[in-house]
Amino acid sequence: MSNFFGLLQNENMKIYRRGSAKVMIIILLGLILTAGLIIKFSSDQPKSDPHWKQTLVQENEAIKKQQAQVKGNKQASDYFKKTIAINQYRIDHNLKPEQGVTLWTFVEGAANNLVIVISIFTIIVVSTSIASEFDTGTIKLLLIRPIYRTEILLSKYISALLFTVVCLITLFIASWLLGGILFGFGGASEAHLLYNNGTVYQSSWTLDIWKGYLLNCVSLFMMVTFAGLIASAFRNGGLAIGLSIFTLMASNIVVQLLQRYDWVKYVLFANTNLTQYTTGSPLRSEMTLGFSLIVLAVYYVIFVLIGWAFYTRRDIKA
Repeated sequence: MSNFFGLLQNENMKIYRRGSAKVMIIILLGLILTAGLIIKFSSDQPKSDPHWKQTLVQENEAIKKQQAQVKGNKQASDYFKKTIAINQYRIDHNLKPEQGVTLWTFVEGAANNLVIVISIFTIIVVSTSIASEFDTGTIKLLLIRPIYRTEILLSKYISALLFTVVCLITLFIASWLLGGILFGFGGASEAHLLYNNGTVYQSSWTLDIWKGYLLNCVSLFMMVTFAGLIASAFRNGGLAIGLSIFTLMASNIVVQLLQRYDWVKYVLFANTNLTQYTTGSPLRSEMTLGFSLIVLAVYYVIFVLIGWAFYTRRDIKA
């Protein structure tokens, strides 16, 4: 066990001593700053509405008329129900809606848009980590020690996932601080309302954003595992990076093209977006959260077993 923790420490040192890891963190911070400045200076500051309750009442009346016109569209009808319920909750509990971009809406937007960037960074880290040992020949130096190849592979995999955690923490802290500086820390006390099964309730912005991180990271988790499989099978970091990023980018297009077929529910990418269940709009009506978790588990086991077999069984060339 001590050997494994030594390997884990060694892999983390390799990641953060590389210039590429520092560049990735700087790029992430740069994207947050750029997004914040663009939003701040390209949008007009909305004026405060002293009659906001009357405005919400009028909005609900208008939505009810629209709702009557979309009775056959469940998704649109559910959205209108949610909006009406939240507006009514604000009126009943005297919770004035914030106008424009606030600290928390900026953090939420950064979370939704930049997790894919972190996915790409992690794919690069795990692919480079696995393939570079064979490219440079350092795998032979590791194997002359009393260490199993499984331990080496696992330490690289866990280190890459820990890098993801570091990036997510960086994203949250940086976007929160920048959101407060640009849009005011007064928005930190903004009420966060959620709607579930006809009931509106208040929740923590922090918990909900981290819940969003976890749901969005399901795709990251699977693609990082897939990248590790490719790097182990072909021992080529460039191929693993390119194929994994292409697959990540093309996944939504593939799902949209295949959604009319019943068997699309067994495709990996039809199940990686777990937010489809929190919003109440699954890709197919028969799909459930439990079903998607089972499908993801099957794909994960396949990826791990194939990657592990290639990494541990193939001969190392002199």
